[in-house]
Amino acid sequence: KLEVVSIPTNQPMIRDDHPDVIYKTEESKFEAVIDEVLEMNKRGRPVLVGTVSVEKSERLARMLEKRGLPHSVLNAKQHEREAEIVKDAGQTGAVMIATNMAGRGTDIVLGDGVREAGGLHIIGTERHESRRIDNQLRGRSGRQGDPGSSRFFISLEDDLMKIFGPAADRIGKLMDQLQVEPIEHRWVAGSIESAQKKVEGFNFDARKHVVEYDDVMNKQREIIYGERRKILEGADTRTNVESYIRDLIDKGVEVHCQSRHSENWDLDGLVRYLSAYFPIPPGSQLPPEALAKGRESLADTVHSSAMSAYQAKEDQVGVELMRSVERWVMLHTIDTKWVDYLTQMEHFREGIGLRAYGQKDPLIEYKNEAFTMFQELTASIQADIVANMFRVQVQQEPPPAPAPRRLVETGPAQPAGATTNGSGNGTARRERPLSLRIG
Repeated sequence: KLEVVSIPTNQPMIRDDHPDVIYKTEESKFEAVIDEVLEMNKRGRPVLVGTVSVEKSERLARMLEKRGLPHSVLNAKQHEREAEIVKDAGQTGAVMIATNMAGRGTDIVLGDGVREAGGLHIIGTERHESRRIDNQLRGRSGRQGDPGSSRFFISLEDDLMKIFGPAADRIGKLMDQLQVEPIEHRWVAGSIESAQKKVEGFNFDARKHVVEYDDVMNKQREIIYGERRKILEGADTRTNVESYIRDLIDKGVEVHCQSRHSENWDLDGLVRYLSAYFPIPPGSQLPPEALAKGRESLADTVHSSAMSAYQAKEDQVGVELMRSVERWVMLHTIDTKWVDYLTQMEHFREGIGLRAYGQKDPLIEYKNEAFTMFQELTASIQADIVANMFRVQVQQEPPPAPAPRRLVETGPAQPAGATTNGSGNGTARRERPLSLRIG
C-alpha cells in the first residue's frame, strides 16, 4: 500500500452536516425540501439545492414558483449565465437550484450578514451512487472556515434506495405501522453509506474489467503497429512476401492432400484454392511427377512455380519499383483489414457479457476468442497481400502533350541535345508518373 499523508484544511471546517431525512414518496420529499428552503429564506440564509438531473431541477423550480419564492436555476441550459448566477448565490436570501456538474468547484462568496445568519445551507435532494459526489455538493458550503450546514432529503423511490430491495420495503412498512414520516436515524444513514460502498465497489470492478478488456486490444494493436512501423522503416518486404507465399501453399496442400495416397487427394479443390491467390490459367493441372513424390514435393513444385511468376513480375517492373509496390500493398491491406477488425471486435465485446448465463467467465471467453480472431486476421492479411501482389498492375501514364513551339526565342541559344520547357531554360526530362491498379 502507498503511504498517504493527510493535509489539514487551511481553516478549521465548522460546517454542520445534519443527518439524512427519509420520506416514503418522492412527492412528499420535494414538499419537505420546499419547506426547508422557505424556512432558511426567512432566516436570511442563502440556499443551494442540489439535484441529480435537469428534469428534477426544473420540477423544483416550478414548485418554488407556485410558492412565490424568487430563485435561480443553474443547469446545462444556463451555462452562459453560470458565472453571474454563482456570483449572487451567496447573498442574503438567495436560492439556487443546481445539478451536480453545474458550478462544481466554484467558491460561493458569502454576502454581508450571511455569516452571522449561519452561512450557506446545502440541500441534497437525493443520495448519489458515489459518496464523492455527495461530498462535492456539501463542500460548496463551509469553505475557508465559513459557517454553513447541509442536509440530504431521501425517499424510498430514489434510485439508490431501490438497491436496498427488501430492506427498503421493510422501512416503508415500518413507516406505515408507526405512522411516522419522515424517519431520521443514524441507522438509515449507515445503511445508505453501506449501499453506496457496494455500488462503488461494483463500479470499480467494472472499470477494472474494462481495463482488462482493453489490455487485450492494446497488445494486438502493438503487434499491428509494430508491423506497419517495420514496413515504413524499410523492412525486407520481399522476404515477407516469399514467406506468405510459402505459408499459403503449405496450408492448401495440408488441407486438400491429407491422405498418404495421392489418388485420394482433392486436386481440383487444391487448384481452386491456389487460383484464388496465384495467376493460374483455367483448366490447369498439377504436374504428375510432383504428385508421385508426395506432399512435400508437391508443395515445393507449386512454390517454385509461384516464385518464378513473382520473379517475372519483378523483372518486368524493376526491383526498386517492385519494393515500393510491396510496401504500398502491405500497408493498404493491413490498414483495411485492421479497421474492419476493430468494428468486428467492438460488436463482439458488446455481447460477450451474455456468456455469463452459460456459467462462463466473459473475460476468459473474450481473451480466448480474441486470440483466435487475431490469428485469423493475420492469416487473412498475409493471404490478401499475396493475392494483391499477383493482381497489381503498374501502368505508366502517357507523357503530357508537348508544349507549342515559340516562334521567337528571346533566350540564349541552347547546347546541342538540351531540351527547353518553353521559357528558354534547359530542364531535365521528367519521369512519367506511375499508377497502381489491382485486378
